[in-house]
Amino acid sequence: MATYLNEHFVWAFLFTLFAGLATGIGSLIAFFSRRTNRTFLSGALGFSSGVMIYVSFIEIFNKARDWLIEEYNLSEATWITVLSFFGGMVVIAIIDRLVPSYENPHEARILEEVGDLENRKLLRMGKLSALAIAVHNFPEGLATFVSAMSDISIAIPITIAIALHNIPEGISVSVPIYYATGNRRKAFWLSFLSGISEPVGALAGYIILRPFFSVTTLGVLFASVAGIMVFISLDELFPTAREYGKGHVAVYGLVSGMAVMALSLLLLA
Repeated sequence: MATYLNEHFVWAFLFTLFAGLATGIGSLIAFFSRRTNRTFLSGALGFSSGVMIYVSFIEIFNKARDWLIEEYNLSEATWITVLSFFGGMVVIAIIDRLVPSYENPHEARILEEVGDLENRKLLRMGKLSALAIAVHNFPEGLATFVSAMSDISIAIPITIAIALHNIPEGISVSVPIYYATGNRRKAFWLSFLSGISEPVGALAGYIILRPFFSVTTLGVLFASVAGIMVFISLDELFPTAREYGKGHVAVYGLVSGMAVMALSLLLLA
């Protein structure tokens, strides 16, 4: 294990840990807010989707192709990048389909509506949401980890975007468990543990894949990460932002996220 502990590895793990622990922030918001701030949540999720879509298409996709060009000609590298991009989408789509919509934490549920369900059903929903988040967090954690291992400047906005994305997931775990048991501590810790699966899963994935790392492997993995992030944004983040928001709040958030991401890349260039 000591072999892996270089500077980039440590930063990558810390970024992934931060993103995963954002589920705990969602728990705290749920416990101490009398009503869900739907406008803020909509704007934040829209912003997150804008960041992830922009950085995936403009930076990550092209960086993956640049790596592949070191071993293939331009046409071959482009084909491999495109196939890997859609391959990442297929992987996350399969994972998403394995989780029923009722238990899926990415299906929008409003805090005030959740409280009207029966206690037994609430407790089951909370536990299944925690399990579903653990499954979903593996590719998200790997995306954060791989981006940080390759380029810290790209990893920072990705980490912030995924952290924003994880906040409502924390709500979806903690709220039903809290309403079912009346125990804030139990609800918080289950939410917290579901978030920990993100860095743990990323670390396990990295250790498994590391022996096979090469320029080609990194290019394919990076392009797949771009596909995963775009799918998450289009299938989960932006639809949920529209569900919570009013008017064009989600769209304004998305455009703002793209603009901030574009400006940050220009300043770091």
